[in-house]
Amino acid sequence: MAEDVTYPDLVVVGAGLFGLTVAQQAVEKAGARVHIIDVRDHIGGNAYSYFDEETGAEIHKYGAHLFHTSNQRVWEYVNRFTEFTDYVHRVYATHDGEVYPLPTNLGTINQFFRAHYTPAEAKALIEEQAGELAGKDPQNLNDKGISLIGRPLYEAFIKNYTAKQWQTDPSELPASIINRLPVRFNYDNRYFKDTWEGLPKDGYTAWFERMIDDPRITVELGVDFFDASQPYNKAALNAAGVPVVYTGPVDRYFDYALGDLKWRTVDFKEVRYDEDDHFG
Repeated sequence: MAEDVTYPDLVVVGAGLFGLTVAQQAVEKAGARVHIIDVRDHIGGNAYSYFDEETGAEIHKYGAHLFHTSNQRVWEYVNRFTEFTDYVHRVYATHDGEVYPLPTNLGTINQFFRAHYTPAEAKALIEEQAGELAGKDPQNLNDKGISLIGRPLYEAFIKNYTAKQWQTDPSELPASIINRLPVRFNYDNRYFKDTWEGLPKDGYTAWFERMIDDPRITVELGVDFFDASQPYNKAALNAAGVPVVYTGPVDRYFDYALGDLKWRTVDFKEVRYDEDDHFG
């Protein structure tokens, strides 16, 4: 079958943001002809979104995606294809029937302990509650969390949530997972500290469509790279010497030669409320 196919200069496997960026840049920088395939029925990968017909709300099918960067080159690049809202991500958690701001900041600490600590007093308290782990660099998530915010706050906001998300006891998870968790001894409750942040004004999918709006880029959906019955399969492309950029699961590419990687996922359940703004 491969002998009857005129292949492009480059095949990109996966129409997520990385694959689309590779395709757009290959066309712009090298004048290449690029063919994108994806096993799903839409572009955008896990960042794909659509607008709900009933409410007009943008639905992130695979979970919320928030764009943020401190890299000016990246920011200028994405703004070629979309404008962004001034959305700033702030997180709140409910513990024992009370709402707290996260990540842990001076507001969280004072509310949790019913106090009015200064930054210095709060730091001293957390260090005391971290006990022998204070100032250390533990190798598992459980001990790292305690060293960062002390045992009471860790057990209230991090421990059980982490165990649920990873389906693994935090003591068996690497400390690196929690290294990115900010801890602030001021009242700044922005989740990200990047220079630029926002959501694409017309939605993620419109942004992605503009990236590949070029006649030299073709897209074919519902195509499995590992299906030998279609011309853009792994074996045929290798035999033809066609350059491939593969963005799918690494274990699948190597036919699980080293076993399955431990992927984690989230299950979503759609609930519709009568109120215009149920969660405030």
